Amino acid sequence: MWNNESMKIEHRDINFEDARGAITDVFVGTPKEHCTIITTKKGGVRGNHYHQKSQQSDFVVSGSFKIYSQKVGEEKVQEAVIKTNDYVTWDTNEVHEFVAQEDSVFITFVNGPRGGDDFEKDTFRVSVPLHELFEKQA
Repeated sequence: MWNNESMKIEHRDINFEDARGAITDVFVGTPKEHCTIITTKKGGVRGNHYHQKSQQSDFVVSGSFKIYSQKVGEEKVQEAVIKTNDYVTWDTNEVHEFVAQEDSVFITFVNGPRGGDDFEKDTFRVSVPLHELFEKQA
């Protein structure tokens, strides 16, 4: 598991595989309130926001992303790369951004009021993309 002060990244191994294909557990014993499948074309940027009450986790089904993280009120931006079968967990009040390195698919799981029609009620956008802030601090 890769871990910094905030985002936590874990790779998920295949649990079972045979001639038909594979089965991979994304999580066990941790129910979620909301689930969304998101497709992103190479170069596409997702996120660039944070949630005050919702805790978000993401599982990469295919492809890869550079991800960026910044705790609200802090200057430092973290960067990591996630790829197929990686699972990342974001803290509340943690700005998160995804930049697709190739055509990619991920699933977002949320506990809290972020899902469905309530998406905007707990989504706080930031004005400068995290990848731009990261480039400036490097």
